[in-house]
Amino acid sequence: MPKHALTVAAVLDRLEAVYGPQEPAFPTDPYLFLIWWHCGYPASDLRCRKGWESLRRAVGAGVAELLGAPMAKLTEALKPGGMVPELRAMRLKEIAARVKQEYGGDLRGGLKGPMTEIRRALKRFPNIADPGADRMILFAGIAPIAAIPSNCPHVLVRIQQGLERENYGVTYRAAQHAVETGVPETLDARWRAFLLLKRHGQEICKTRPLCEKCVLSGGCAYFAGKHRGRAAKS
Repeated sequence: MPKHALTVAAVLDRLEAVYGPQEPAFPTDPYLFLIWWHCGYPASDLRCRKGWESLRRAVGAGVAELLGAPMAKLTEALKPGGMVPELRAMRLKEIAARVKQEYGGDLRGGLKGPMTEIRRALKRFPNIADPGADRMILFAGIAPIAAIPSNCPHVLVRIQQGLERENYGVTYRAAQHAVETGVPETLDARWRAFLLLKRHGQEICKTRPLCEKCVLSGGCAYFAGKHRGRAAKS
């Protein structure tokens, strides 16, 4: 980590001073999260929320409700969430059927045993990779693992190292390591880290970051590198 880069604790304190305490915009129950996640495409908090609200009004989100709903009605309910509602309706049927058959309708209650087995079980559901599994494990209260927002793992890596890696998995693991070593291993602390980094990645530290608006720029290795590059060209 560059000499003047902010620690994870300092990053989170500054972000909370700007954004305030954060609350999840998604369900924390693993089954309901899977349903919410497929309510929008391309997945975003806004699209998923629109599809989720429409689904709950028209059909409901329970296992029996989804399995009993006609495909046409389920597809129509998902349209406010964006593209390919027919495919997303099929995915919801698949999720509900698996939860009923393999978990007796209670996914959260069935997630027991070694963490490797829990993660493997969650990744068997459609469109769930390591970031999604980590998020569900953390927010379901199963274990205080270092989950990182899937769409912005670069935030901490930019701040502390300067540039994210070209390989997504390498960047994700680097961000995880920063949280593992810089955030207390408690559910509350890891929830806080996830939500604040997610908010900052969505609003400021985007693919093209808005560095001039960032409260972290004075201790950000990425920002310092940009300025050194400009100075060298002038």
